[in-house]
Amino acid sequence: MNVPEPLRGPVTQALPFVLLAILTAFTVAANGPRTGELVLCGLIAVWMLGVFALRPGRHESVPVTAVFVGGLTAITLVLVLEAPWFGCFTPVLYIHAFRLLPWPWLLPGVAAVAVVAGTAQAYGVEKNTVVGVLGYLAVLAVNIGPMGGFAWFAWRSDERNRQREQALRELAEANRRLEASLAENAVLHDQLLARARETAVHGERERMAREIHDTLAQGLTGIVTQLQAAEQAEDDPAAWRRHTTAATTLARESLTEARRSVRALRPELLRASRLGEALNDVAARWTALHGVTVQVTTTGTVVPLSPETEVALLRTAQEALANVANHAKASRAGVTLSYLGAEVAVDVRDDGRGFDPLLPRGETTGSGFGLTAMRQRIESLSGTLRIESEPGGGTGISACVPLGAHHE
Repeated sequence: MNVPEPLRGPVTQALPFVLLAILTAFTVAANGPRTGELVLCGLIAVWMLGVFALRPGRHESVPVTAVFVGGLTAITLVLVLEAPWFGCFTPVLYIHAFRLLPWPWLLPGVAAVAVVAGTAQAYGVEKNTVVGVLGYLAVLAVNIGPMGGFAWFAWRSDERNRQREQALRELAEANRRLEASLAENAVLHDQLLARARETAVHGERERMAREIHDTLAQGLTGIVTQLQAAEQAEDDPAAWRRHTTAATTLARESLTEARRSVRALRPELLRASRLGEALNDVAARWTALHGVTVQVTTTGTVVPLSPETEVALLRTAQEALANVANHAKASRAGVTLSYLGAEVAVDVRDDGRGFDPLLPRGETTGSGFGLTAMRQRIESLSGTLRIESEPGGGTGISACVPLGAHHE
């Protein structure tokens, strides 16, 4: 049985001896120093000291505690038969029974103590008649029934608490294992992503190597060959002209192939359309995916942009919208493409929860590496990236790139 801490302190452990001393003194005052009663009182004191108070390590043994409670109950019963006021000692017996006896030993232990208490209560009942015996048995039943029920209720409560604690321990262990599995899965996921990136980079490098070998390298080799042949045909104008013409043709073809390879590296959205159309396509797809309307606006006079500028601004808009979906919890968003004469800008704004860009974590609020990658991409084109946001006030991201040398 789980016993409240107040029943385990040294003061509580001394109370049985204090109560026993009071009852002994009352017995001497009422009946005089009768040897039998004094011996039984001393035996109770020695029994509690020797078996219980001075040897607490033996409380874990069920047979020892059963013998202790049984012996203490039997001695008290003898005293009750001699002096009924020793029934006042039965609370001590109940405490020891509930403290020391496990289920199902608790039930007979409590019943035995109830018999002692009932005997004390029915001390004045005449037991030589049937009515007296029935009255005595009724008193015993009134004591045994409620105390037995209370013992069963206490055991059930302890059992439920034990099961609940066991369930909590199992749940904690399951959570620990789940956290370990999640951590392991995260490590494996990072490893897979790293390998996938390495594979993609390696594959792209191999593709570019094949492209260069099959187009530029072969073309340059042909140009060198034709130019060397032209040097050797200085005395033959017709042959010299034929070789230089072939070298020029190969140079033009190589330039065309180089441009085609560069165009092949552009995003799919920019292969068949310009930046404004690509932004409209991105916004439409994002709206269909997230259910938040994105309004795209183009201002100024549209001018052709270099592929590098278009890719940088498109990727910035895509990353900004990804941050809106992942973090902003916005109900509206807007994208503005502005041609400002000497520069071109893309602004992405939302009415979401915003953040404080000045905090150390402000850089990581928008998908971690995202803001840093956007800034690096724009600054590589001599542009600027500005972030305006505050908690609860939405977020605005503005990427501005000068036309300058990147103007197509």
